[in-house]
Amino acid sequence: MVRIRARLDRRQALLEADGDHRGKERTSRHAGDLPMTEPPAKQSDLTAGPGGVMTDEVGVVTGDLTLRTELKDGQVALKVQYKDADEWYAVTGGKAALKDPADLDAVHAIALALLNRPEG
Repeated sequence: MVRIRARLDRRQALLEADGDHRGKERTSRHAGDLPMTEPPAKQSDLTAGPGGVMTDEVGVVTGDLTLRTELKDGQVALKVQYKDADEWYAVTGGKAALKDPADLDAVHAIALALLNRPEG
């Protein structure tokens, strides 16, 4: 059995396995030399709807695009490019803090659903 602790305001560990009675010793343990990497970027093709997608660098882009959702240093960033082009453009307003890297898939799916409007 694994118990998940609701509050972690006393330097408590997030998970406690049944039979693990080391208590406070758990908080000092870490992953050691295991690399703690961020998840790979997510990428999907889309067709921009009426009005296109506003970018910081070139303004509005329209038509067939590729959306890329990246996570770096706890910040998620949305970028678009014309399909099969080399240049990437930052989506205006497409940056935010992301506390859990596991949420990158959900952020990408939501952004894709909002921007992909092939029927207008």
